[in-house]
Amino acid sequence: MSVVSAITGLPYVGKTTLFNLLTGAHAATGSFSGAEAETNVGVAKVPDDRVDQLAALYRPKKTTHAEVMYRDLGLAHAEKPGQGISPQKLGDLRTADALVHVVRAFGDPSVPHVDGSVDPVRDLAAVELELLFADHGVVERRLERLEPELRSAKGVERETKEREKAVLRKALAALDAERPLRDVDFDVEETKAMRGFRFLTLMPLLLAVNLDEADVSSPEKVLAPVRAAASVHRATGVVPVCAKLEAEIAELSAGEAAAFRAELGLAEPALDRLIRATYELLGLCSFFTTGEDEVRAWTVPCGTPAQEAAGAIHTDLERGFIRAEVIAWDELLKAGSEANAKRQGVMRVEGKAHPIKDGEIMHVLFNV
Repeated sequence: MSVVSAITGLPYVGKTTLFNLLTGAHAATGSFSGAEAETNVGVAKVPDDRVDQLAALYRPKKTTHAEVMYRDLGLAHAEKPGQGISPQKLGDLRTADALVHVVRAFGDPSVPHVDGSVDPVRDLAAVELELLFADHGVVERRLERLEPELRSAKGVERETKEREKAVLRKALAALDAERPLRDVDFDVEETKAMRGFRFLTLMPLLLAVNLDEADVSSPEKVLAPVRAAASVHRATGVVPVCAKLEAEIAELSAGEAAAFRAELGLAEPALDRLIRATYELLGLCSFFTTGEDEVRAWTVPCGTPAQEAAGAIHTDLERGFIRAEVIAWDELLKAGSEANAKRQGVMRVEGKAHPIKDGEIMHVLFNV
C-alpha cells in the first residue's frame, strides 16, 4: 500500500524545513507559509536496515525500500475558528492516511510567532479546532442533502441512507462537543459508512514538536505539557524534532553526522523517528520479497492475511494464491541461505489466512 502523510500546522513553525529533511527536496522556506502557496509533494524512502542486510545476503540487481509520500500543507492564521483551511487545502488534507502537525516550541526573534508568543499546547488546540470545524461542515452539509434523499428512497436504499444518517448524527454530536472523531467508538459498519468522507479528525495524528537546539538533549520539560494534551486523545503520538539542527546535520558526511548525533544524544535521524511513529499509529508493518533480481519492502496493515498481502505485490498473486513460503528476516540471515533455512525447517509453508508479521519474508506460489 502507498502511505500518504500530510504535514500541516500554523505558519512559521518549520513545516517546510521538516518536509525537505524527510524527502530530500529543496522547497522554499522562510516566506513560504503553506497557506497561500501550492502544496509541496515529495517521497521519503523508509529507512530499514533489515532491507540493507538482506540485500547484502542476496546481492540483488535492485534494492527497493518502502516509501511514504509527504504533502506539505499549511494553515492560514485564522482570526476566527473555521477560517484557517482553504477548500483546496482541505481537499489535499483529505487524501492523507495520517496527519503530521508541526508544533512550534522554538524561539527565534527573526521569525515572530503569528500569535506573538510560543505556546505549543495553545497552537495544538487551535489547529485541532480548525480540523473539527472542517469535519463539522462536511457532516452538516451531508445531513442537509440526506433529508430529501430519504423522502424518495425505498427498500434497501432507504435502510442504507438511514444507517448513514444515524452515524453522521453520532459524529455530529462528538464534533459539537469538540471531540475528534478518532476518540469515538464506531463499529465496523459505522466506520465503513464514514470511509468516503475522509474525516480529518478521524485520521491518526502525529505531533512533531519542533524544539530549540538548547532543548534537544533534554526535551522532556518542553514535551511534557504536549504529551499531556495529546494523551487525552486516541491515535495521537508525539515526536520531538529540531528541524533546524537536523537540516544542519543533513549537510554532514555520514560519519560526521553519526558522531554529532551521538554527542547530542540523538540515536537516529528525525526521518526514522517520524516514519516509525507513523507506522505505529497506522498499525502498519513491512514484509519483504527477496531474490537475485530484487530485495524489496512492502507495507501492509499488521496481521493482513497472506493472500491479501500478496495483492500488494501484484493482483495476480492474490487472485491465484496457492500458498506461501514464509520466514522471519533474522532467521534467514542466521541460516545464511534459503536452502539452509529449508534444511533446518525454519522456512514454513503457510496458507491464505496466515497473518503477516513485521519483518517476514514471503515467497508466493500461485497459479492464474
